[in-house]
Amino acid sequence: MSERRLKVGVLVSGGGTDLQSVIDAGINVVKVISSKEGVYALERAAKAGIPAEAVTKDQYPDIHVRMSKIADKLEEAGVELVVLAGYLSILTSDLLDRFPKRVINIHPALLPKFGGMGYYGMNVHNAVIAAGEKESGATVHYVNEGVDKGPVILQRSVPVLEGDTPEDLQKRVLEIEHQILPEAILKLEEELLES
Repeated sequence: MSERRLKVGVLVSGGGTDLQSVIDAGINVVKVISSKEGVYALERAAKAGIPAEAVTKDQYPDIHVRMSKIADKLEEAGVELVVLAGYLSILTSDLLDRFPKRVINIHPALLPKFGGMGYYGMNVHNAVIAAGEKESGATVHYVNEGVDKGPVILQRSVPVLEGDTPEDLQKRVLEIEHQILPEAILKLEEELLES
């Protein structure tokens, strides 16, 4: 008898390097949903044979309707854990209430620092360097209705080196993201399947 695997759904908005790290780790991804059409993350999913589609603002301008649609599609796929991997929309209770304590996010900083509204992508790395921080890193955390406010699951740091550009720092942080996102999912898989 094969060992039961957690069914994971991944929400994306761009190139999907975090998604790729999850696929490469052998995690059982059963659905990928993008907030935008034509992003490379959808191609990565297709190459891995994972059902994927876009659910966009253009299709569903009302965020509550959009979040409900996404939740429907995740439930239809049997998803048990929802992973935000570079997903650039704020989630509402329409989705969160249907996956209580089962939605996680990867953030490119050491939360609680450099989290919240406006802190995404290069904005985070620019802010870290501008603040003169000596270290940065990545955080996997639970998602709740506060932006980047959910409890931390896993965190790892990298040094901010003298003369770093935001791009240099981004590259270093991304390497850490690609390690800790699969680690966190596997940790949760163990906990959720035991409970």
